[in-house]
Order: sequence, then C-alpha cells, then structure tokens
Amino acid sequence: MGNPATIFISIASYRDPQLIPTLQDMLRHASQPERLHIAVCWQDDEDLSLFTRHGFVPMGSRHVAGHEAFIFSFQQARIELISVHYYASQGACWARSLAESLFEAADYFLQIDSHCRFIPGWDNEMITTLRQLAAKSPRPVLSSYPPAFVPGEDEEASKKRYVSRLIFREFNPQGLPMFSSTPFESPEPVRGSYLAGGFIFTRGDFVKEIPNDPQIFFAGEEIAMAVRAFSHGYDIYHPHKPLLWHYYQRKEHSKVWGDHTNQAKEQGSVEKAWWERDAASKKRVRTVLGLESEPEGGLAPYGLGKIRTLAQFEYQAGICLKNGTVLPEVMAEDKVNFFSDPPADHAEWLRRHFAWHKKTLTLSKTDYEADNGDVSALHISVYTQQNELFHRQTLTRSELHELRQKTSSEDISLPVEFKTTSLSKPGSIRLCTWSDSLGWGTVTEKTW
Repeated sequence: MGNPATIFISIASYRDPQLIPTLQDMLRHASQPERLHIAVCWQDDEDLSLFTRHGFVPMGSRHVAGHEAFIFSFQQARIELISVHYYASQGACWARSLAESLFEAADYFLQIDSHCRFIPGWDNEMITTLRQLAAKSPRPVLSSYPPAFVPGEDEEASKKRYVSRLIFREFNPQGLPMFSSTPFESPEPVRGSYLAGGFIFTRGDFVKEIPNDPQIFFAGEEIAMAVRAFSHGYDIYHPHKPLLWHYYQRKEHSKVWGDHTNQAKEQGSVEKAWWERDAASKKRVRTVLGLESEPEGGLAPYGLGKIRTLAQFEYQAGICLKNGTVLPEVMAEDKVNFFSDPPADHAEWLRRHFAWHKKTLTLSKTDYEADNGDVSALHISVYTQQNELFHRQTLTRSELHELRQKTSSEDISLPVEFKTTSLSKPGSIRLCTWSDSLGWGTVTEKTW
C-alpha cells in the first residue's frame, strides 16, 4: 500500500480552553493520525507548558512569516503552533492566515475552529465523500455549520444528529450577506452557495488559491471566501451526515471584542480597538463584493478568480449584492440557496427581487404602555432615510400581552420583518400607543 493521503489542518484559537480537548478528540478519532499536519495560531498567554502538561512532545521550532513555529508530536500527528499574546491578535482571518503560512504540500485541507468534536474515522469519511463528489465537480468543497454539542459530563448526549445547509439570513447595515442554517435530509451531499468559516474541507491547493485575507477581522469572512472560491471554480456541498460537532455561543469564554476595547487601547495594551479593525474589514469585504472601488494595487492574492464571475455567483445564490435584494424563493419556506440555471433575462430576474428587512426591537415599558396603563394597541411605523413611510404594523392588546409573557423583565423583544420592492433603506422606527378611551399616546422614535 502507498502512503496515506495527507491533510493540512488550520485552527485559529483565541483564549479557548477547548483547544486541547479539540486536538485530543480529533486525534483519538482519526483513522490515520500520522497523516495529519495540524497548524494552530494560538492567541493566548504564550505559556507553552499547557501543551507539554498534556503530553505534547516538543520537537524543535522553525521560523515562518516572521514568527517562530513550535513543533510538537502528539498521537503520531505533527502539530505546529504559532504563539502570540491575545492582545497582539488582529482578528480571526489574520490568525487563520498565520496558520496557513505553515502549509506544506498536502493532498487535502481542513479548516476548523478550536472547539469541535469528531466522528470516528472522520478523516477517511471526509476524503471518501470528497472523492465521490469529484464525479460531479472538478473542485468540490465540503462546508456547513456542523451540528452542535456542549462540552462537559453530558457531552456525548448533547451531540445533535441533524445536518444543515447554509442559507441567506439578511443583509447587514454594510450591505454584506449574513447567513444562518436550516436542517435537511438527503442520501448524499447537497449543493450550496455559501461557505462556513468553521468547517471547510477540500483539496490541499485551496490554501494557495484562496488564502485567508489577514485584513478581514470576522464579520463578512464567509461571504468573501464563498465568492472567491466560486470565482476560482470551486463548488460547495453541504455534507448529508455529521462529520464533526461545533460548540456554539460559548458565552463563558473570552472573545476578542471583550479584550480589544477602547479602554485597552487607551492603556496601550492593544494597537486598535476591535471595532476599528472590524470597520476597515467590512469595507474590504465590500470591495471583494464589488460594492467599493479596489485599492491601488488591487486585492491580490485575496481577490476574485477568473474562472467565474461575481454576476454568476449572484445568479446561483439568488441575490443581488448591489441592490441588497433576493429572489422570493430565498426567503420562502424552502429557503433556496442554490439555483442551478442562470436566468434567461437579467431584467426579469431583477424584477422578481425583494428587499427583506429584519430587526428585533427591545421595547421598554414606556414604549408600549400609557401612563394610565390603558393601551388598546401599539402602532409601529418604519420610515426610510428620506422620511417616507416604509412599513406599518399594529400589535393588539392580546399580542402585547403574549410578548410580555415571554420575558421576566419589563422589556420586551419585538421582531419587525417586512419585504419591499423599493431599494430605499430603513432609517427610523416610530412607536405610538392607542387607547380606545384616550386616543393617541406619545410618539417614540428609534433608529433602524
């Protein structure tokens, strides 16, 4: 038998206590751990004894991209670690980019987060699935939001058994498509349009063709990678069975936006507050999506490829990036995320689009109750940035009561969602109570 196919694994870890358990579980369940080259950008306190205490054997170091990479052996796998203090971090994709700098020729590439668990034989299963897809696509990619798990004593029982595909959720204020997921059942992987940053498995040269852009902080990472991969000829498939699990929320864990604050910048701990990097990053993503002019010198090697165009991606996904609109099927019950055939007529395709607007308002008691408590209805009006009425809805007394029953505090959460063929943007929301006995109450205005 020949040598087993090799896998390069990229992990960005930010002050994550789940990194060691993730590595242990990955290697425990690998069919052939000796074929794994694991690269970690470890953004923590730089105390490497954490790894030796858990049985990682030091094997020297090398210098790559201006950083020292510490080499460990563990469970037959080769693990390389670039260690930076968490105050020196510049965001998720910067860390992914550093991990990718350790890439050496490998047959396959796996990108994950540092809080995962794996099925037995995950490496063989991923390779087999990708090879089977080669009959349908010359450049297939496996990607999804993996099913959830929660670490702890009941970890095994917490593992969800569903699989899901990425779907469009909304355009954020910067006009970037944001995603969510919906479960599906299928005897084989299904085509999609969107990549998940926390799970990508494909051929090894993806690292060189679609390298992570170190200037992208976090939000927008997935749409930028999806568009770039598409333009280089890659086709995304969502796995039809669980291959790994992901720990979501992690409310108890430290995050970069909790450390890289304005106060930390004022104290000299960080060069920039997280929101400064985030703002510049979103502008860069907008450039990839054709919504901003390219900087002098272009985006290479982080721009689009030449095999397929941005317009072809929009046709496939059913979205118009410039207008911030989507086809009705995208938001309908089936949540279509892949259209196999381009439209016969571009103008007719655009005419079918809607702009979808979604927001959850937090209303205080003074927003939805009159001074004497006699409220028959709450009227909500959305106005455009040009102060034109955009959308109106009314909550009855019983609907307000139902919302209040869902919370233990006096504040209530009110989802506002509507669609329109207008390309105008929401600017403000006005709230006003109505009493059958007293008439109109005071108008409260909030920004959208």
